[in-house]
Amino acid sequence: MSIVTRRGFVAFAGLMAAAVSRTLVAQQTDEDSGQNRSRAPRATSRAKDLTDDELEAMFKRCSNAGKWGADDELGTLNYVTAAKRMAAAALVKTGEVVSIGRDISKTASKVDPHPVELMITFGNGPGISDYFAMAPHGMTITHLDALAHFSFNDTLYNGRKRSATMTAGGAGWGSIYAMRQGVFTRGVLLDVAAARGVPWYESNEYVTVADFEAAEKRQNVRVGSGDALLVRTGMERMEQERGLQDTYPRAGFHAECAEWMHQRQVAIYGGDCIEKLPYPSERFPSAMHMIALASMGLPILDWPALTTLAATSERVKRWDFLLTLAPMRLPGGTSAPVNPLALF
Repeated sequence: MSIVTRRGFVAFAGLMAAAVSRTLVAQQTDEDSGQNRSRAPRATSRAKDLTDDELEAMFKRCSNAGKWGADDELGTLNYVTAAKRMAAAALVKTGEVVSIGRDISKTASKVDPHPVELMITFGNGPGISDYFAMAPHGMTITHLDALAHFSFNDTLYNGRKRSATMTAGGAGWGSIYAMRQGVFTRGVLLDVAAARGVPWYESNEYVTVADFEAAEKRQNVRVGSGDALLVRTGMERMEQERGLQDTYPRAGFHAECAEWMHQRQVAIYGGDCIEKLPYPSERFPSAMHMIALASMGLPILDWPALTTLAATSERVKRWDFLLTLAPMRLPGGTSAPVNPLALF
């Protein structure tokens, strides 16, 4: 095989990136059309659906705009103080480490039509290079959402206008770059499926505040200011036994869970669900994302793998630990893949 020049490799990579960009634009157009969402069953159980007016009132109650200054882009990560980090470090007793990142797949699926594209180049020389392209947002890659990922009425976190700050070249406000110092804090796992005594939540079910507090009671733990909250509904076990879920419908949070996190001063949320999908609202089709990111400034750790973490917590009878993660330093990005680590 002839040696692939660096210039040729970069040129090819650029073409691939452009192709991926075009694909993502088409994908976003399909998502914006709401076709899948509009056809999905909307039945919900275990909590009362809120009206759009009730959701907007909650959005306003949860606002942290101006709390840390007009130029703040960290949002609730401000709750992670130096004292909080030192206390989190003291939680490491045995040195056991659990990764809660998912393997990145190169295989397309019904929830991931555009998996990571990986190209390896090598020739007669000793060097081997690779190029990869991925779309982190979605339900397969463990990733951190930047605060610019969602808006409401053209407004991002801290009152910045989406239309004035967002371009095809990147987010001018609240991008993932703002979180470049990473997260190093106390993590708390609430195993709401175990607290209910069910293997998993069914696709029409809400996760409620009562579920959070039942898990706290069972585990003798309390979520507090500056914590990273992780919630397990048993989705991974469901998929092991039933196969890959559809995008819609899926179990997920009732919006009241976002307000509970606001009251508890949670710094970051991650779990095997987000909002109930489809969420029964037209103005708030992604209620948890919209309230958390655009109102509270609460970063979301999307789609961590929690099965091993839950088993470890059960074995050692500890549901709090040091959680650490850091996104890539990508100015303008609305997300970044991450491999979070829990240390006991």
